[in-house]
Amino acid sequence: MLVAVVAPRSSAPTVSVLVPLYNCLALTQACLASLDSTWPSGLSRELILVDDGSTDGTRDWLANLRRNDTRVVLNERNLGYAVSNNRAAAVAEGRLLALLNNDLVLQPGWLPPMLAAHRALGPRAGVVGNVQTAVDGGHVDHAGIRINLKGKPEHVRTLPFGSSVGLRRVVAAEAVTGACLLIDRGLWGELGGFDEGYLNGCEDVDLCFRAAEAGRRNVVALRSRVRHHVSSSPGRKRRDEANTRRLTLRWRDRLAALAARRWCADYLWREWTHPREPKGWPEAASALSYRLHLRRQPPGLALAGLHEAIGRELSRWSALGL
Repeated sequence: MLVAVVAPRSSAPTVSVLVPLYNCLALTQACLASLDSTWPSGLSRELILVDDGSTDGTRDWLANLRRNDTRVVLNERNLGYAVSNNRAAAVAEGRLLALLNNDLVLQPGWLPPMLAAHRALGPRAGVVGNVQTAVDGGHVDHAGIRINLKGKPEHVRTLPFGSSVGLRRVVAAEAVTGACLLIDRGLWGELGGFDEGYLNGCEDVDLCFRAAEAGRRNVVALRSRVRHHVSSSPGRKRRDEANTRRLTLRWRDRLAALAARRWCADYLWREWTHPREPKGWPEAASALSYRLHLRRQPPGLALAGLHEAIGRELSRWSALGL
């Protein structure tokens, strides 16, 4: 690993912006232009660019880069998203880390709502994400991450009630994507950064789970909006199955618990549309009670159903040789 300091700084910045690069030079240049044009006045920052073995001219461009706020890290070969961000964080000096993908188009006012959400949570602050819309189509691609009925993470692609008219500024999240997130550098260090056993997927979900396990709250700042060229990096989806399997083996119980309310809602709908004999009513009552937050612990029926679904996925992965 080679770290090049483009220009010295007189004092430590407030925010260290970490951007891993792997090809897509034109998108990188557009991302940095949007970063410069939307950065809040008076907020100090440093920019750390990590090239992960690009072959499209990115390294030549970095060699000639002239910015007074930037450091460049050159990986000796392609090592993946987790390693790249961990190396950037290791040399960062800011109190806060802002992780950005290089295929973002940052919108005016994207950072202050994330800073406000982090500040409001104080010592409870975990990982702060935001709302991301796809450059191609303009639809919401991310308003948090939730666990589905198979026990697998998926993006929330609808906004919560009241957010469109400004009634809600922050919503709790089971996890958020690493494409654009804010985290305290001290917490990052406590958690050990990204687990490098993941390769270009699920590192962010795992990090959020560890933050929650440490008593922190993960949230989405609903007034922060960015545009995203979704999954533009070459090979981005190649390891999705292996990454999800790794996440499942580590967090199986947590995945089931997080999906339990959704399972109860689905179960109640099935009971409503295809009612069974009255002997099923106590189970339905238990599911309804949990769905309405009238009981704290998920019913055993929900956990059993989710573990069965997760078991099917594990068997499928085993058949794939993962």
